[in-house]
Amino acid sequence: MLTTIIYRSHLHDHVPIKTLEDMVAKANSKNKNFDVTGILLFDGLHFFQLLEGPRDAVQGIYQRICQDARHHNLVELMHDFAPERRFGKVGMELFDLREHDKDTVLQAVLDKGTSRYQLTYKDRALQFLRTFVVARDKENYFEIPPANTWEFIADEADATELIDFADTLQDCRFAFQPIIDPFARRVTSYEALIRTPTGGSPQEYFSAFGGDAIYHADIQSKSLAFKLAYHLGIGDHRLSVNLLPMSLVAVPNAVDFLLEEIEASGLIPQQIIVEVTENEIISRSDEFAAEVRKLKAAGISLALDDFGAGFAGLSLLSKFQPDKIKIDREIIRDVHKSGPKQAIMHAIIKCCASLEIAVIAEGVEQAEEWMWLEAAGISQFQGFLFAYPLLNGFPSVAWPEIK
Repeated sequence: MLTTIIYRSHLHDHVPIKTLEDMVAKANSKNKNFDVTGILLFDGLHFFQLLEGPRDAVQGIYQRICQDARHHNLVELMHDFAPERRFGKVGMELFDLREHDKDTVLQAVLDKGTSRYQLTYKDRALQFLRTFVVARDKENYFEIPPANTWEFIADEADATELIDFADTLQDCRFAFQPIIDPFARRVTSYEALIRTPTGGSPQEYFSAFGGDAIYHADIQSKSLAFKLAYHLGIGDHRLSVNLLPMSLVAVPNAVDFLLEEIEASGLIPQQIIVEVTENEIISRSDEFAAEVRKLKAAGISLALDDFGAGFAGLSLLSKFQPDKIKIDREIIRDVHKSGPKQAIMHAIIKCCASLEIAVIAEGVEQAEEWMWLEAAGISQFQGFLFAYPLLNGFPSVAWPEIK
């Protein structure tokens, strides 16, 4: 199977440019041995490389490149399959863009194409090449520092926990996880995550219910979330609670119940954010929209959770105009080295900026993910990198500190 991988990267600061020819010579020999073609472009700072050949060989070479300390901020742009080679000569060919103008280098690359495969820029892989040479968006080439630039140490003394707090009318508990602005060193809100009495997952808790009973349990559980947040001293911070979208529709007077419980707990509607996930198809969308209007009219904010993971994210975004969206973990994971994910993130950020919708990155676990997302324009984060959820309590936050 013929595989094509395209990546870009930065030449690491500690690597002398004069060693580039030796690096290319060694790569040329190695690629020939594995029947792999390499087209390498270099502009004095950035690498852009197309690799094509047998699947296992290309993937093996690419993995070694990923581990090569000479490459920094390596981003995979394309991983695809093709019926035949674009470039027939195996080995490694270097095009130093500092020695060519844009038009001549593009033609020089095309001239290396196979005779039977007429190369044009309608080809997706070559569109990437052309963009790099002609229309590169330098703002997207973020120079994020290595992960070990930062340390994250939480002061456990800052945690607030109520070990014995329980509502005898409830068969659930809540763990709280902060949503933070790292550079401002500010907690923007806390999310209440439903758990079983022993700390089991939401799936485990809801598995005990069937039919519409799951929606009733979902709504009623929020009274405990409100009470616990108040007793933990949430103060002026905002509180996010998760709801299944159909809970607002299937449970009569659901919004009225929530408002009564908010007031009874000593909180106010303006500090509550209701998060609904797009993972469930909303079959009664008009009724759902009516309940959302009631929520917003009362002062409660709406957030779309796990945005990008479900069935109808863009449709929900246009129809219900949420105040916030939370990007799904699958898009966040390894975003610093995935070109497709970066393109998706840029599009989401631009769209939400136009609509004045706040964007939250959830599930952040790596310092590089946070640094890339921060550079892209996101300021609110949630994830294990900063704090794990704490059952019956507010955890301490591991704020980033430069070493």
